[in-house]
Amino acid sequence: MKKLSYLLMFTVMILVLAACGNSEATGSSGDSGSESEGNGPIEITYWYAWGDKIGENNENLVEQFNEMQDEIHVTAEFQGSYDELHSKTQAAFAAGNAPEVTQNEIASIETFAKSGMTQDLTAFVEEDADEIDMDDFNPGLMGNSYVDDKLYGLPYLRSTPIVYINKTMFEEKGIDPASIQTWEDFQSAAENLTDDEHVGISMPVDIWFYEAFVAQAGGEMVNENGEIAFNGEGGVEALNLWKEMVEAGTMRVPGGEPLQAADMARQDFATGRAGMYFSSTADLTLMLQLAEENGYELETIMFPENEQRSVPTGGANLVMTTGLDEEKQQAAWEFIKFMTAPEQTAYASEYTGYLPSRLSAVESDTMQELYEEKPQFKVAVDQLQYGNARPMIEGYPEVVKILIEEIQRLMLDPSLEAGDVLDQAAERSANVIK
Repeated sequence: MKKLSYLLMFTVMILVLAACGNSEATGSSGDSGSESEGNGPIEITYWYAWGDKIGENNENLVEQFNEMQDEIHVTAEFQGSYDELHSKTQAAFAAGNAPEVTQNEIASIETFAKSGMTQDLTAFVEEDADEIDMDDFNPGLMGNSYVDDKLYGLPYLRSTPIVYINKTMFEEKGIDPASIQTWEDFQSAAENLTDDEHVGISMPVDIWFYEAFVAQAGGEMVNENGEIAFNGEGGVEALNLWKEMVEAGTMRVPGGEPLQAADMARQDFATGRAGMYFSSTADLTLMLQLAEENGYELETIMFPENEQRSVPTGGANLVMTTGLDEEKQQAAWEFIKFMTAPEQTAYASEYTGYLPSRLSAVESDTMQELYEEKPQFKVAVDQLQYGNARPMIEGYPEVVKILIEEIQRLMLDPSLEAGDVLDQAAERSANVIK
C-alpha cells in the first residue's frame, strides 16, 4: 500500500508539473485561449507605415491604449512605406503569422478584402451600435471603406494633398497665396517665383497628385466599369500642364525611385529653393518644423481648380486580418475602436497634420483651438468637401507603377507627347487589371 501511495503521489506530481509547463509554454507563445484564463492580457500585434512624427503618433497611441487597461496588450511594429507594409502583410498572411491589426492604404482596401486577408467589420459595428456612431465619421472619408456594401476598414490616419507655400518668398515676389485659385493662377505664380536660384515648385511624379489634376480637368482614372480612363481628355490635359511647366523651368521633377524623388522635392522646399510644394496634410507638423529651422514662414492652400475643384483622399484605414479566433477578434476590435475614437482622432491630427476623421473631433475644443492658433491645419479640413475616393480596382497598385514610369519618361524626354505616353501606360495597364 505504501509503494502504491508513493506511486500515485509521483504520478500526480508529474501531471501537475506537465500542466504547469504547458501553461507557461502556451502563455509565452501568444496562442489564444490562455490569456483570458488569468495568465496575462490578450496579446495582439499592430503593423503601421511611416516614421518621423507619424511613427511617433502610432507608438504614443498604442502606449496610451496599453496603459488604460490590462486585458489587452498591443505591440506596435513599424514596417516602412505603404508598399512595404502591404508586401510584408501579404507574406505574413501566407506564412500564417499576420498581425491582428494593420493599415491598408485606401486604394488597397478592395484588393485585401477580395483576397480574403481582411475581416468584414459590419457585424462588429452592428453589435456595438451604441458605442460607435458611424454617422460621426466624415462622409468624405468613407468612400474607400466599403467593398460590395460591406465595411472592411475604419478611417484612421487620413489625408488630402495640399499646396505648401513659402510665404516669405511669396511676399518677396509680391504674390498673394490666396490669389492661386485656378491652374492659370498656379502656373503664373510658379513663373513669377522662378529665377536663377529658385524654382516655382518642386514635386515628384506622384500618382496621388496626378489623380487630383485629372479630376480637376473633368477626367477620371478608372471609369464606372473598372476600365482604364486616364488617357482620356482630362488625363492628357493634366499631364500637358506638367509638361509645359517642366519645359519652362518653373517646375522641377526629381527623378529616381518614388521615395527618393519625394525626399529631393521636400529638400528643395525645406531649404527655400522651391516656392511651392505638393504633399500630404500628414506632413504639416514636420513641414512647419522645417520652415522654422530654415527661417521662413509656411502657409498652406487648397489645390487649384480647373473645370472643378477636386482632390483624392488618401492615407490609411485600420483593418483586422482574417482567421482570428473570437478572443483575438474582440481584442482587435477594441483596439480599432480606440484608435478611431474622436479623442484619439483629434490627438493624431494635432500631432501629425492628418485629418480628424470624426466630425465631433473637428468641433472639439482641441481642434478649434489648434485651427485658431495654426490655421494651416484647417485647409485640408475645408478642402475635404471636394474630396473623392481613390480607385480600388484589383491590380491598381501595378497600374500606378506603370503610370509613374511612363510619366517620368515624358518628363525626361520633351520630344514625347502626353497622349502617346498615356496610351502606352493604358495599354500596359490593361494586362494587369482584373
